[in-house]
Amino acid sequence: MIAAVVFYILMVVVVGAWATRTAGKSPEEYFLAGRRLGLVVLFMALFGTNSTAFVFIGAPGKAYHEGVGMFSINAPIVALCTPLTFLLVGIPARRMAGRLKALTPAELYSRRFGSHAVGILLFLFYTAYTIPYMVLAVKGAAITLEGMTGGAVTVWMAALAIVGVALIYVTLGGMQATAWTNVLQGVIFLGFLIMAFFFISNDMGGLKAAMESVRAHDESLLEITRQGLYEPRKWISWSLVISLAVIAFPHMFVRLMAAGSEQAIKGVCRLYPIALLALWLPPVLIGIWGAVEFPGFTVASHDSDRILQLMVDKHMPAALGGLGLVAVLAVVMSSLDAMILTLSSMLLRDALRPVFGARSESAGVMAGRLFGLAIGAGVFVLSLTWDSSVFDIGRKAFSGFVALTPTLFLGVLWKRFTAAGAIASLLVGNGVLFLGFAGTIPLGGFLPVFWALIAGVAAALVVSLATRPTEPETLERAFG
Repeated sequence: MIAAVVFYILMVVVVGAWATRTAGKSPEEYFLAGRRLGLVVLFMALFGTNSTAFVFIGAPGKAYHEGVGMFSINAPIVALCTPLTFLLVGIPARRMAGRLKALTPAELYSRRFGSHAVGILLFLFYTAYTIPYMVLAVKGAAITLEGMTGGAVTVWMAALAIVGVALIYVTLGGMQATAWTNVLQGVIFLGFLIMAFFFISNDMGGLKAAMESVRAHDESLLEITRQGLYEPRKWISWSLVISLAVIAFPHMFVRLMAAGSEQAIKGVCRLYPIALLALWLPPVLIGIWGAVEFPGFTVASHDSDRILQLMVDKHMPAALGGLGLVAVLAVVMSSLDAMILTLSSMLLRDALRPVFGARSESAGVMAGRLFGLAIGAGVFVLSLTWDSSVFDIGRKAFSGFVALTPTLFLGVLWKRFTAAGAIASLLVGNGVLFLGFAGTIPLGGFLPVFWALIAGVAAALVVSLATRPTEPETLERAFG
């Protein structure tokens, strides 16, 4: 296990060092890889970044309690809707970012509206929702690594190693490093998941026998009920979250801005559904098989977040334990690195630059690196102190991202959308979301995100039509 982990760490650090030599020194090179990502690297960067502890740890843990319904409310919707959002928003956003020389999502919309307030507000909301997403990645992986090593590596040691290694190659090579390490990481964790699926099912007597054991243990795990998240109104609400959240992740959005061509994005859209289905099916099935093998875990204890690790330990050869550790590291770092880099670039470009003005390019890159270190330190502390399940942390963070989507969609698709409309949409949508989570407004059986999305769209439309249109010169620069 130690040898496998050390070898993996050396590989990603080498990639980071190589990226430092091949990438330029300008902010565009550091934060966007010079806008040159081709199909393979772009696909693996997007796929790897989208594959987090939520899938690797949260999904098996939730499937342990909820059954196969976890697959039905997540994978098909993501596989169909995510590529559609890449086409509808990603392609026009890439065009607009090139015209406006924008390096971050917040900077793109700030320049599209000619309003620093929009950029700063987006930066603040992005930060508020991305940090919990980073925490769930580190927290989930640290718990799993502690279990896989029998406690030899404690949670704090695992969290420190994960954050530390990611910071090394992010600060070395920027987007170039994160994109190329995502290729390596994607191959590792997807390969391991498929391998684990076949090893575990075979050791349980084959796929048919494994499913029959679930039926004998608790037949409801193989049914989609009309309770909890599967109640129609909650299912509709969650479908909105899972279908719209991905394009709203700043670390995903910025990779689309870094695409070398529109054809590369279209190629990603063709590959994405197959890859997403292959990614989601093994964790969900392993989670329900785990309910048979390790019964009795409660939702409150969060013990089910360790079910993938427990199943791997029980059914896979010990010699492959090192690969399992590396897979956990890979799935976490493939998203953590992108989030650190994106938040760093947004602080520099959207919060500090409007206030202090442009500085030298090298100073800008250095400021981004320093902020990345600060973000990493904060995430490390929160991963040790935040007492919620991986799934619950992810659910709230994803809901927050969805509240941003009216601005993201309308900003690149509707010229009549104004800066005042964007600000109103962000404030009203997120305000409704916070009130919904606090339980201070009636939800009518829907999740808070449902009403937040409706409120955000309504505010965008009403305020935009009631305020003065954006200056023609600003629109001409943005839309061409």
